[in-house]
Amino acid sequence: MFVLREIGDALAAAGSMGWEILWPLILGFTLSGVIQAVVRTEAITKLMKDDSPRAISVATGLGALSSSCSYAAVALARALFRKGASLSSAMAFEVASTNLVVELGLILAFVMGWQFTVAEFVGGPIMIILIALGFRLWMRGKIVDAARAQAEKGLAGSMEGHAAMDMSVAGDQGFWKRLFSRPGVTSVSQYFVMDWASVLRDIIIGLLIAGAFDAWVPKAWLQALFFEGNPTAAFIVDPIIGPLLAMVSFVCSVGNVPLAAVLWNGGISFGGVVSFIFADLIIIPIIIIYKKYYGLKAALRITGIFYGAMVIAGYAVELIFTPLGLVPTNRHLSIVMSSITWNYTTWLNIVFLAIAAILLIVFIRSGSWSMLRMMGGPAEHDHHDPHEDTTPAATDAGSHHQ
Repeated sequence: MFVLREIGDALAAAGSMGWEILWPLILGFTLSGVIQAVVRTEAITKLMKDDSPRAISVATGLGALSSSCSYAAVALARALFRKGASLSSAMAFEVASTNLVVELGLILAFVMGWQFTVAEFVGGPIMIILIALGFRLWMRGKIVDAARAQAEKGLAGSMEGHAAMDMSVAGDQGFWKRLFSRPGVTSVSQYFVMDWASVLRDIIIGLLIAGAFDAWVPKAWLQALFFEGNPTAAFIVDPIIGPLLAMVSFVCSVGNVPLAAVLWNGGISFGGVVSFIFADLIIIPIIIIYKKYYGLKAALRITGIFYGAMVIAGYAVELIFTPLGLVPTNRHLSIVMSSITWNYTTWLNIVFLAIAAILLIVFIRSGSWSMLRMMGGPAEHDHHDPHEDTTPAATDAGSHHQ
């Protein structure tokens, strides 16, 4: 009975966290779908051929607009690399498309506080700059040539099909006309459903891990691990520990925010929790994909450079935020409710669940259901011309993010 009660407590905590973050998630993915539906990327990606500041900036901006789950972001980065983008630009795109996106910012704001959202958009560019510098120093010459040769083999990783789909609306009409046209609404529904499908597993796993941590791990243990009573030690050690915890948690994308909240309540430093949130691109399954995509030597260097950038970005954010008085002091985030009540969260969840239902109905009625079967497979439609097939799924999924 004790074991069943403990499992029940963990599941209840996970379910409560899921209820708390539901409407911000739906809102975030809806806004992300709107952005992706009306922003065409072909011309922009031509500016990513080198590792100049301009190319890195373009890649960062494009990534922030091309919201993706971590696996799809990694696949998209390789596709850009194969099409001629520099490895530095491809990696800047990869980081931005998971760490500088609207849904992550919203979840951080509503679960942990607006300071963490600001930290995301301050620390993310710092991390990208550090990665670009790291690649200039340690990813040159033969190792990049070997990485490109390995990338050209086209070995499958994960979410290849999803990464290859470009459902954005073409045309010279204005933003609002394209958005509220029939193809525009269909495109938003496709991005919304596909993005949800790609991250749902990570969100569920993240909630379960966070629920288990909240229910089973004594707070005193976390406080000891994170040196809560020693601010100097916490400042030094916690940004180093944060990414390591993320690596073994196997959670990526927005799925690591509930666990980040549990760690924050447990005493991890501000810089430590920031580095943890940024570490979705070095979880163990993704490191294995790096090896497939770029070879072992390049994968180890990519992982090392990413890890170092995440740690330093965590230090930098805390050093910037502390003198400005922006480091939160509340260590008792309300991430687990005793019961669901008729409060603003419940009403907002009902409203946004209705919006999600409408988008799902549009997705199904447009004949796009077959796209879900393609998203986990190889990018066979990489070079397909959408104008060659008039079925909705083929038309909308045919072209590649370029």
